[in-house]
Amino acid sequence: MTGNRIFASIALALVLSACGGRVVPLATGNASIGQPSRDAATPPGRPAPRPSAPGQQIASGRGFDGRIQAAVPMLAAPVIAHAGATTAASAGIVPGPSVDALPITDAQAESARLAFLSSCPGLMRRTDASGLTRGADWQQACAAAASVPRGSARDFFIRYFEAVQVGDGKAFATGYYEPEIAASRERRAGYEVPIYARPNDLVDVDLGQFSDALKGKKIRGRVSGTNLVPYYDRAAIDTGVLDGKAPVLAWGADEAAVFFLQIQGSGRLRLPNGEIMRVGYDTQNGRDYTGIGALMKARGLLQPGQTSMQGIVAWLHAHPAEGRAIMQENKSFVFFRELNTPPVGAMGYVVNGGVSAAADVKYVPLGAPVFLSMDRQDASGLWVAQDTGGAIKGSNRFDTFWGAGATAEATAGGMAARGTAFLLLPTGTLARTQGVQYGAGQYGAGAGAPAQR
Repeated sequence: MTGNRIFASIALALVLSACGGRVVPLATGNASIGQPSRDAATPPGRPAPRPSAPGQQIASGRGFDGRIQAAVPMLAAPVIAHAGATTAASAGIVPGPSVDALPITDAQAESARLAFLSSCPGLMRRTDASGLTRGADWQQACAAAASVPRGSARDFFIRYFEAVQVGDGKAFATGYYEPEIAASRERRAGYEVPIYARPNDLVDVDLGQFSDALKGKKIRGRVSGTNLVPYYDRAAIDTGVLDGKAPVLAWGADEAAVFFLQIQGSGRLRLPNGEIMRVGYDTQNGRDYTGIGALMKARGLLQPGQTSMQGIVAWLHAHPAEGRAIMQENKSFVFFRELNTPPVGAMGYVVNGGVSAAADVKYVPLGAPVFLSMDRQDASGLWVAQDTGGAIKGSNRFDTFWGAGATAEATAGGMAARGTAFLLLPTGTLARTQGVQYGAGQYGAGAGAPAQR
């Protein structure tokens, strides 16, 4: 994320401190991101095409053009937050508005239907860490999604889904996109910054295999003698400690550009002959992510008008030694793999600009549709949670994907939207979970504690 940003006026500090490294579960890989494309129209009365796996991309139906248009978010149902909640189930859910009351356009519904359909195999077989659904809960909607007549996608969501609010429903959304940087497959003059593949001494450890109390916790490191120790941080890697330990996929022309490629988690490498090489997230060194935008702003290094991607990169270029030191304060380091398919997200399926979003799997089942009602029109509407991100943590936290190109870069780079999120779950989920925790929300009775009025 999966440096975005030609931001004209939105402070990068907010985005960069929130959007880190696109770290995903160890077994899945991460967003190697893609731009939107258009599918052929479906003849009237015929079922819409099923996306081929894994490579068919979907037209977004969002019509974003990079301009910010304000919007008024729908109100969340007032609830009391559950202290210490770590999943959607423990945070509590209350009913949202009826799906037919949500302002979902036909184009958004069709794009989301195709994205949802492509995610169905993983959605039905994955263990839902949110605690809200089981694989079998999705079977009816997934079966129906494959044969929706043209123009009926909105009716499909109305029939097979119900909207719920997780916790207080207060949503925050940033954006990510697919950057393009100059690189070469071979090291040559002007191309000196290594873009590494996974090191051969990087070890993934599932701590849950050693103790039930550590289930769900994973770490990365390396073996030193008889000990497992933290893996090398960015500063050590920059000094060449990985020589002989990690293959180099390509050599970048600009250190700052490669740094922000890691923040996005994937991108396009434009080779000297004009060809494009695509790389995507493979793994990460296990170190914590630190957003340099926030550091630079706090230290007064960025003057008014400099808090954009262009301003930050310009500062890094003008102060190479100091810039390298600041980048090294982000100890997280991402390793890539070359892609020979369209870009995919954490589920292993294609992600699409204006359709796919990243979410925290503890609060949103990966593959589930989500309706965002935000204070920005471009972020509002129906999305499908097909990805994860290292800093995308907590309930109602989303990272919207915008594809590739200048408009996607500008839109993603300036994205900092607030509003309300409604998770779309298979009809009957609320009824099945009624024995857990209940209260009365703004939209009706459901799980969750009502607010004191």
